[in-house]
Amino acid sequence: MDTMLKSNPQTQQRSNHNDQETSLWSSGFGMKLEAITPFLGKYRPFMGRCCQTCTPKSWESLFHRSIMDLGFCNVILVKEENTRFRGWLVRRLCYFLWSLEQHIPTSSDASQKIMENTGVQNLLAGRVPGGSGEGQAPDLVMKEVQRILGHIQATLCPFLLRLFSWALLWFLNRLFLNVQLHKGQMKMVHKAVQEGSPLVFLSTHKSLLDGFLLPFVLFSQGLGVVRVALDPRTCSPALRALLRKLGGLFLPPEANLSLDSSDGILARAVVRADLAPLGLWTGALAVFRKLCDCWGCSRRACVRVHLAQPFSLQEYAINARSCWGSRQTLEHLLQPIVLGECNVVPDTEKEQEWTPSTGLLLTLKEEDQLLVRRLSRHVLSASVASSAVMSTAIMATLLLWKHQKGVVLSQLLGEFSWLTEETLLRGFDVGFSGQLRCLAQHTLSLLRAHVALLRVHQGDLVVVPRPGPGLTYLARLSMELLPTFLSEAVGACAVRGLLAGRVPLEGPWELQGIELLSQNELYRQILLLLHLLPQDLLLPQPCQSSYCYCQEVLDRLIQCGLLVAEETPGSRPACDTGRQHLSAKLLWKPSGDFTDSESDDFEEPGGRCFRLSQQSRCPDFFLFLCRLLSPILKAFAQAAAFLHLGQLPDSEVGYTEQLFEFLQACAQEEGIFECADLNLAISAIWTFKDLGVLQQVPSPAGPQLYLSPTFASQDNQDKLEQFIRQFICS
Repeated sequence: MDTMLKSNPQTQQRSNHNDQETSLWSSGFGMKLEAITPFLGKYRPFMGRCCQTCTPKSWESLFHRSIMDLGFCNVILVKEENTRFRGWLVRRLCYFLWSLEQHIPTSSDASQKIMENTGVQNLLAGRVPGGSGEGQAPDLVMKEVQRILGHIQATLCPFLLRLFSWALLWFLNRLFLNVQLHKGQMKMVHKAVQEGSPLVFLSTHKSLLDGFLLPFVLFSQGLGVVRVALDPRTCSPALRALLRKLGGLFLPPEANLSLDSSDGILARAVVRADLAPLGLWTGALAVFRKLCDCWGCSRRACVRVHLAQPFSLQEYAINARSCWGSRQTLEHLLQPIVLGECNVVPDTEKEQEWTPSTGLLLTLKEEDQLLVRRLSRHVLSASVASSAVMSTAIMATLLLWKHQKGVVLSQLLGEFSWLTEETLLRGFDVGFSGQLRCLAQHTLSLLRAHVALLRVHQGDLVVVPRPGPGLTYLARLSMELLPTFLSEAVGACAVRGLLAGRVPLEGPWELQGIELLSQNELYRQILLLLHLLPQDLLLPQPCQSSYCYCQEVLDRLIQCGLLVAEETPGSRPACDTGRQHLSAKLLWKPSGDFTDSESDDFEEPGGRCFRLSQQSRCPDFFLFLCRLLSPILKAFAQAAAFLHLGQLPDSEVGYTEQLFEFLQACAQEEGIFECADLNLAISAIWTFKDLGVLQQVPSPAGPQLYLSPTFASQDNQDKLEQFIRQFICS
């Protein structure tokens, strides 16, 4: 075999290789041309619906019925038809005319609105510690409010706003082929605007372009300008003056949000009131500097902006509190089971809140802090579900977890089509379409630094991931596909842990299929894995119980064909929908009395049992699902093995660096580069802190990490590592 792509080829060799590669690609490998479409049948999948438990009214009223077949629009496509005028001159000035016709909302009587704000009124009345107290002249307070407002934001300049909108529209059209926006998602946002309440947009910031691309999209759709606050230390005085004219908001120096002192309490109250609209183009110049390299690119990309379904924050605040149940720390839930002191998993939820405690968050009550943290989990779950899966994520997943030693390109094309269809079947959207062969060629060109193409004599190509640190990059890309198969991956790893002590793992699949797996055993194993994995990976909705998640995982394993229900002798068949036996608690009740008639008043049949399916595709699919979670599980296992090697006590940052260096050393020695990720090291340390393996103790030099007395012994460290490794599939 000859290498088609090399790291540093000469110009002539590169030209020859490109010619050979082009001829191979154009041959088609004897395969028919197959088109990849981002939908199944007629409709596209829609993800990111708001929570039906916490926001049932928003779920119903703000959802657009025809959202899945409305299609997309290009928000940067401005033509003569987008203006009120016609003619050849209009066609050349359509960008400028479009910017002139955009509506720019103005703030009226902002000072009076702030004076009527509850926080400012409490300060005037002396009901807040450190406030001005009663007796202070209202006109003096009004002057102080106006002074603070003048520092925060100057009067908007519509001319500059329109000028920047024209310049940015011109810039985006030369940077991108199109900027796509789903019409149905936009209709839901407009429907929420009609409710009359102000809208709050939370962005996941997946790109540096979000700082001005997202405000441009909202502005172009008639939603006005967005409110963006900036740190004045990041801008020069001249740039700060310009951005204030464009509507930028800068916090005054006395607005100390850490609340360590009473200085600037009025300024903090003004900052938190319903201020004037902020600028659309805040930060555009800073991002423009980072995009200078894009001007020389011959290829232009496409961009899609995803919007999840809006929901009422007031409705969420009322309903979410009713979903809170008892919770325990991971140390109480999982540590006794890890050490072999207990076999029963407590019937309670895991308490794991990793949201940073900022100054503004600490000013709230403890109950409100919990409400904000769980709201962030709702929003993060919706944003991940709304994001489209890209072709690079699918290709990296196939190369890393199915064909790390290489695969023939013709087979890779078929599996790329299969994995795309499986993604769509699970209700996730994809961000690509076109001919299969062209998609694969473009995707591999994006991954060319981490993938090698080898030519074989039969006229085909072999795709091989480059060994080394490039596998870490492929693992990060594959994490984008993990939410699509997360339930099945958790279930497969749980089954792997259940079979670990029963049958030889190197044995044939038929031998593993002989074992009978009870439903209760599966529930327990899935629950253990759910407790071990961090919530920012699982992204469960905080109103969803772990046992509901377990049932969802089990249902997914049955639906994908990995598990087959097995009827035990003497039990009622699972498909029997006949009359269930009523308990004595209901037999004596008068007719029509349905009080206290819960589900536990029925005599439930014994737990069901399952076997592994013996279909020919199941072994490969089972290994594929298990390997999706292998990076984080292997990183946790290596972190457990590092406990007796690490230098403690140390700060959390210092110990994280120690662990990361250990992961890199193991990657070089064992070739497990997918685990050499700093984020995995951070996640392992945070999980070990929750589990009670590491303890954080305050000291004059700052918080220090110590190894807890329980895990000071090598025996308990080995138990922890063994507990984690039971879920890992080689």
